[in-house]
Amino acid sequence: MKRISSRAIIIEDNKLLVMFRRKIKNGIKKEYYVIPGGGLEEGETLEQSVIREIKEEFNIDIKVIKKLETLEFDETIENYFLCKRISGTPELSGEEKERMSEDNYYEVRYIDLDKLDDYDINAKDIIKRLL
Repeated sequence: MKRISSRAIIIEDNKLLVMFRRKIKNGIKKEYYVIPGGGLEEGETLEQSVIREIKEEFNIDIKVIKKLETLEFDETIENYFLCKRISGTPELSGEEKERMSEDNYYEVRYIDLDKLDDYDINAKDIIKRLL
């Protein structure tokens, strides 16, 4: 069965709220950015999932504006939502903060939408279509 996830595209002042990731495995460093979100839990709607995940990861409250697209891969189905921050200041929290280490690094960042092509980030096409 494929893993189903919900992800939040949150844009503020022409910047995209993202999670920066750095993983070091066997001496090889990989750096990239991800649209925040995570897996659907039993009994949740996709919208409830994205609201919960963003609260857990970034400690902010969001409102879902609309569903944008769904991407299906071999092992996952990712649902992307346009969302708006309604309260809180984004900061790393939840599981990501607990399991962060030198080899498994997380950081909340805003990236400039005018320079989107400069970043290794998932769902770049969805973001471009939105703009």
